[in-house]
Amino acid sequence: MTRPDERANDQLRPISFIPDIAPHSNGSVLVSFGNTRVICTATIQEDVPRWMKQQRVAGGWLTAEYSMLPYSTLDRKSRDISRGKLDGRSSEIQRLIGRALRAVVDLKKLGQRTVWIDCDVLQADGGTRTASVTGGCVALAIALNRLMGEGKLKEFPLTQLVAAISTGVYQDVPVLDLNYPEDRDASVDFNVVMTERLEFVEVQGSGEEAVFTSEQMDSMLGLAKKGVEELITLQKAAILEADRPGNDAFESLASAFKK
Repeated sequence: MTRPDERANDQLRPISFIPDIAPHSNGSVLVSFGNTRVICTATIQEDVPRWMKQQRVAGGWLTAEYSMLPYSTLDRKSRDISRGKLDGRSSEIQRLIGRALRAVVDLKKLGQRTVWIDCDVLQADGGTRTASVTGGCVALAIALNRLMGEGKLKEFPLTQLVAAISTGVYQDVPVLDLNYPEDRDASVDFNVVMTERLEFVEVQGSGEEAVFTSEQMDSMLGLAKKGVEELITLQKAAILEADRPGNDAFESLASAFKK
């Protein structure tokens, strides 16, 4: 079996993180999983939702929003606002992003603050939700690092990094990090969210009008573990890069789209 882009079955697409892509946010990154590109930002507000105040819940909150821009797909995708409501897929994905990141944040250490994670898909070629979780964590870490540097936090709220990756069964073979043609034709599709300690946060998996064996599932989870380990290493490098002075984000952005 040959994959459409001739990668090995356990090989990630080229992954990159360009930090500080949105200067008005507290932390941001352009994450690329191959031809899938998502801008992820973390914006911190000095307030909490009304329900937390009413219920006197201590600490802060983290929530996420996800959107595919109209030009991110081959056929123009209508904006949610033009339909008057958020589509079901976007709602599901932004809930996933929020759950994944809250799993590794001590909200009490955040104080009376709300962190907004915004993920906007510039180009979709499979794996937009996994790229959003992975990039969202980088943006969050950058934002919290800066809040610590400003002396606004006494303790660091992020307990560990989290990343996500897709796996699936394509032409009867388990493969890692599906691009769009593979995702479209896969008989089984999994999305796996794990921490840097390789603990599971969430596993989404189903047969696409097919069934799968326990051996295939074990193989897919093993591929996911390998992929997350590699992603965590890249996340750490991107977070460190954001602390270095003189990062020309927009020049880097232009370079990324020339690849």
